[in-house]
Amino acid sequence: MTANTNASANANARRTLEAVTDALEDRYGIPTHTPYRDIVASLVGTILSQNTSDVNSGRAFMSLRERFATWPEVAHARVRSIEAAIRTGGLARTKSVRIRAILRDIEKQTGSIDLAFLADRPTADVLEYLMGFDGVGRKTAACVALFELGRDIVPVDTHVHRVVSRLGVVGCPKTPEKTFDRLAEVAPAGRALSLHVNLIELGRELCRPRTPGCERCPIAGSCAHFAGSGLGPPTGVQGG
Repeated sequence: MTANTNASANANARRTLEAVTDALEDRYGIPTHTPYRDIVASLVGTILSQNTSDVNSGRAFMSLRERFATWPEVAHARVRSIEAAIRTGGLARTKSVRIRAILRDIEKQTGSIDLAFLADRPTADVLEYLMGFDGVGRKTAACVALFELGRDIVPVDTHVHRVVSRLGVVGCPKTPEKTFDRLAEVAPAGRALSLHVNLIELGRELCRPRTPGCERCPIAGSCAHFAGSGLGPPTGVQGG
């Protein structure tokens, strides 16, 4: 693919995703988010959210903060005590070990348990730093960058990966990591939060793994999967 062809494909994908973002906002609204105003809290909260519901992870986070007044207290607590505090979030044993290790690593690296310095770092550096911790993958790091630091990137979970792959707007990336890389090139500027949150809503409500509700989908007109299913007209979406 030549540079001009690639640029044209990216421009087409960006326009399609702009329209998709509009359509999803019409259906689900424009999402808002209040940051923790503490990057460490955001990181811990995101780890707690892994493989569980927002309700359960929120309860686990509040329980952790009620049990321990400061992050150094968590870092130097017994794993069993942390595990008991976050039990409602699921996978408490694994997460308690992981959270304590990360807090201790931050303290060892910086002399305190504070990640405020990341606010002044480029997004790529933020992701690289956070992914250096055991148990922090690209999705978790990207969530912290988006929700806490307001960076214009789209974290990719299983819902986002599935919906974007079916859309065909960036081709059919094989992994969430590849989907993340492609979205970084073509997501509409300034709309990462909306696109991320509403793609998840769509994935939960309609674009399910086994029985997608294509006939009721607000973005079916832009979807390669819908066009190829025989349920709808051919789509003009360009692959990447």
